[in-house]
Amino acid sequence: MARGRRALDRIDGEAGHNVIAALADIAPDFATYVIEFPFGDIYSRPGLDLRSREIATIAALTALGNASPQLKVHIQAGLNVGLSREEITEVIMQMAVYAGFPAALNGLFAAKAVFAEADAKADEARSV
Repeated sequence: MARGRRALDRIDGEAGHNVIAALADIAPDFATYVIEFPFGDIYSRPGLDLRSREIATIAALTALGNASPQLKVHIQAGLNVGLSREEITEVIMQMAVYAGFPAALNGLFAAKAVFAEADAKADEARSV
């Protein structure tokens, strides 16, 4: 659990904590599972660095085509672990080959929204 919390902080940051908090009143055990398994066990394994894991996650969520909220969280996570906007965009575009144009389009629009939100937060921070 502690390892999972540390990984969640590093990878998803505030967005990850928002997901966990949103589960508290409906499925607190599921929130625990999310912390323990994906973050405490899988993301914390050796063998792939966090950048590679987020590339795989962004690709998979894009290919699903129906996981926009989760995709947005992981696009931000990709930025958090050092992926560039260009790398994220390229990963999503590649999914057009394997998952089709509609899934890639949905992914690109999710990325556009995340990038715009990041820009707005950066502008706000500069004006303070």
